[in-house]
Amino acid sequence: LFAGVDLLIAVGSIIMILGFLGCCGAVKESRCMLLLFFIGLLLILILQVTGGILGAVYRSQTEAFLNKTLMENVKALQSSTEDSKEFQQKFQEFERKNRCCGLLNGHKDWGNNFESSPLKICQCELEEQSSDLCTEFKGRYIYK
Repeated sequence: LFAGVDLLIAVGSIIMILGFLGCCGAVKESRCMLLLFFIGLLLILILQVTGGILGAVYRSQTEAFLNKTLMENVKALQSSTEDSKEFQQKFQEFERKNRCCGLLNGHKDWGNNFESSPLKICQCELEEQSSDLCTEFKGRYIYK
């Protein structure tokens, strides 16, 4: 997750430096600075087009990798081992914060842990129960 943020910061910094280079080149009427500005913008355009083409070509492989990762995490939600307890607690915090339930199939992703856990998995807050975010399931309100 942080790799994407770092990439956006790096690209933004490079674009800012290029913009400054273009402004200085225009003010000083420097052909060298303006040429570097043009080359920099051209490289960014080429990288964007290349990224778009690679994204389109490898889309199915990326989706397969993402689905495999999600299925492994669903297995961790259904597991009752001590190793998966920490992941389950962190995921419950994520669910409460984002007002959602499960990864792929809602409450079914939790398996037997949904009913046997002493924690209130996917439970809506009292003031939100009448909203479109919640649904009733087995006598309690959970996030959709």
